[in-house]
Amino acid sequence: MLGFSLLEMVTVVAIALIASSVFFISLMPALKNIRATNAFNSVLASLRQAHDRSVAERGVLLVTFTSPGTVTISQPNTTVCQGGGGSVGSWFTTRTVTLPTDMQFQVDSNLPTAAPDSFGTGKVAIDFDQGVGGGGGTTIYFCPDGSARDATNNINNGIVYMERTSDLYSSRAITVWGLSGRIRGWQLDKSSSGTYWRRM
Repeated sequence: MLGFSLLEMVTVVAIALIASSVFFISLMPALKNIRATNAFNSVLASLRQAHDRSVAERGVLLVTFTSPGTVTISQPNTTVCQGGGGSVGSWFTTRTVTLPTDMQFQVDSNLPTAAPDSFGTGKVAIDFDQGVGGGGGTTIYFCPDGSARDATNNINNGIVYMERTSDLYSSRAITVWGLSGRIRGWQLDKSSSGTYWRRM
């Protein structure tokens, strides 16, 4: 007899459905990790672009972090940066970056006590103005000399954390060194001795 019986076809379809379900379930963590990395990359790229444009265009750029997941970049009318700034025209259009709904600026209570680049305590999600008034600042002014400062022209070191709620290993961090404007990215990783921050 040629062809397949109904029982054989149902068996093949059932095996195919089970295999695809197992594949999809095993793929979910990888997809979530990709979303976390994409959100991190978007914020990191926006900060680096703001820094580079500030230097290239000889103007001031203001970066504002707003919980739960918004970064706004604007060209302010300001005299921050020791007189370099002021009203410099509209050479940079305001840009807003929004994290995916499952990612937020937040810190997990199980993060290592050693914060990346030793900025802050690892307890505050948006923590700029390190060493100035106890930290906790949410804005950065990138200046034409390449530095990052606060609204009163202090050197502005700091860090911002982001993660998916209740997913410790989705944690990412970005540090900004005020004097040089250096921006570095970090990812939480694990080893046999526990969790640690790894440079990305």
